[in-house]
Amino acid sequence: LFPYRGKGAMMDNRFATALVIACVLSLISTIYMAASIGTDFWYEYHTLSPAENVSEAGRSIWEEFVSEEADEKTYTDALFRCNGTVGLWRRCITVPKNSHWYSSPETGMTTNCISFSLSDQFMEKYIEPGNHNSGTDLNRTYLWRLQFLLPFVSLGLMCFGALIGLCACACRSLYPAIATGVLHFLAGLCTLGLVGCYVAGIELLHKKLPLPDDVKGEFGWSFCLACVSAPLQFMAAALFIWAARTNRKEFTLLKAYRVA
Repeated sequence: LFPYRGKGAMMDNRFATALVIACVLSLISTIYMAASIGTDFWYEYHTLSPAENVSEAGRSIWEEFVSEEADEKTYTDALFRCNGTVGLWRRCITVPKNSHWYSSPETGMTTNCISFSLSDQFMEKYIEPGNHNSGTDLNRTYLWRLQFLLPFVSLGLMCFGALIGLCACACRSLYPAIATGVLHFLAGLCTLGLVGCYVAGIELLHKKLPLPDDVKGEFGWSFCLACVSAPLQFMAAALFIWAARTNRKEFTLLKAYRVA
């Protein structure tokens, strides 16, 4: 019986190592996800000379950009002209520090941001952006809403999984870690869905409002953090489920061996 106990100890160490790695991956993915939600670099536009564009527009871009009546076409045009960046919660443009009509543009630039309100997040998107009479574009409307909701669902699932993990530690049992793994797997699906919805939404928007010839668009580092977070969640889920199920089988075999 002693050799089997030694083997059991070795297996327990292996499970503990898997759980530690899973917890580290879960923590990193949570940090990445929270950082991606809170930053404004999901998509970036690069313009050749934003200061000149602002000057030619009569200094009205910023006023239109911050206006409560600014529609999708208005602020998207401003993003094109002024090195704009877009996040899940805010949109930003780069303008000269001195933007008065009676002064020449300064070389110094500043980035100003405006938050999307909660009503903006659930606002309908139109077939022709800016034209309220063109009808509702259901695809873009629901993609926009999902990209707002899915990251919070993902974070919520991971936090709930962490609570179950703490309960498992208090009970000194690995079996509840299966639930933690399942929740992390669902969180990974939500994050993956978020990334897919955002990419599809951007592509559909650019079909409606094509990029000007002198503007280049690309996904930013906030988007990349979300992309990295998804596989980390899947790996953590796999380790949690493997450790819990395998440990349960080992315990069952050990119990049967002792009874025999």
